[in-house]
Amino acid sequence: MTKPQQTAMILTLFGVVLLGLGYMIMSQPIMTYAQDTISEPTGDNSFCLTCHADSDQTKTLADGTELHLGVNQEALTNSVHGSSNEEGPLGCVDCHGADAFPHDNPYPETGRAYTIKLSLACTNCHVEETENLADDVHYTAITDGNLRSASCVDCHGSHDIQPLDEPISRISETCGDCHTTTFEQYRNSVHGVALFEGDENVPTCVSCHGVHGIKHPTTALFRNRSPELCATCHADEDLMKEYDISTNVFNSYLDDFHGTTVSLFEQSDPNVPSDKAVCYDCHGVHDITTADDTKSHVVRENLLATCRECHPDASSDFPDSWVGHFEPTFESHPLLFAVNLFYDILIPAVLGSFILLIVIDIIGRIRRRFNRQGGH
Repeated sequence: MTKPQQTAMILTLFGVVLLGLGYMIMSQPIMTYAQDTISEPTGDNSFCLTCHADSDQTKTLADGTELHLGVNQEALTNSVHGSSNEEGPLGCVDCHGADAFPHDNPYPETGRAYTIKLSLACTNCHVEETENLADDVHYTAITDGNLRSASCVDCHGSHDIQPLDEPISRISETCGDCHTTTFEQYRNSVHGVALFEGDENVPTCVSCHGVHGIKHPTTALFRNRSPELCATCHADEDLMKEYDISTNVFNSYLDDFHGTTVSLFEQSDPNVPSDKAVCYDCHGVHDITTADDTKSHVVRENLLATCRECHPDASSDFPDSWVGHFEPTFESHPLLFAVNLFYDILIPAVLGSFILLIVIDIIGRIRRRFNRQGGH
């Protein structure tokens, strides 16, 4: 099957599922808004705006939702689909369809079904994003009948669509419209505080979860691959240098028992659950703080409680067996530093000695052979 055929099939399935869902939930058919993919924007709003321009008209649906029928012309012009659109401004019919007038189709019964139906129009142009929705957690929830799940319009808006990453903090604020508790945790985390202070290097929601192909974060696959996700930033030497953060955190994690085990699971079959700790088990998920913060999960005063999440019988000196993500120094762990230094010297010395003995033996054998040949 060719790429265009695959795209057409996905778009068709997307439309059929949403249309079918709408008819199952509502007793009356929904007004048709989607049309075939347009080739060029028409930019024609004049006919529709005769009635809808800044109108105060409303329509009350069966569930009590009051639809505002007016369109703010200035907001439409200044949106990403307006005058700044590289391909030309979109017209009303480009999204709603040329056959949307006259409005002789019954209105949907619920405001939520109306919003989801509107999102179908986005699939006409945004083909790549639509393809990525196949396994998306929000889209899957909608097709399973959960109309509360996010649709295109919920995240991007409708007539006043703006770039979602200008400013970049708008990304997390958008997710926070639904995920309120999670957003509050993130907002007060080390990442969130930096983000809202204008730091564009810190991760937003989509940095970890993705955009249109969001997978469920409770799967074994997500858990097993989460250390690599954290390493995207924390193993980047140039990035971490700006914050004076050691990049040894990822390598030291892979070297210890937890990381080695999780890495083996990820390499053999990432869908098999592992009960060994990953980064967010110790540091938290959305409430991550600096390691020396009094609220941190890994600050010395709280570390035992964190360890006991997996090791309930851990004694008070249990955390002392872990040196952290940093190389032992003479000041921090003198005994361990001395042992490491001893082996750093011993191992090269032993191997060097073996190599030297082998070289001396080879030279001796060669000389003895030449001597025997010279004696004849």
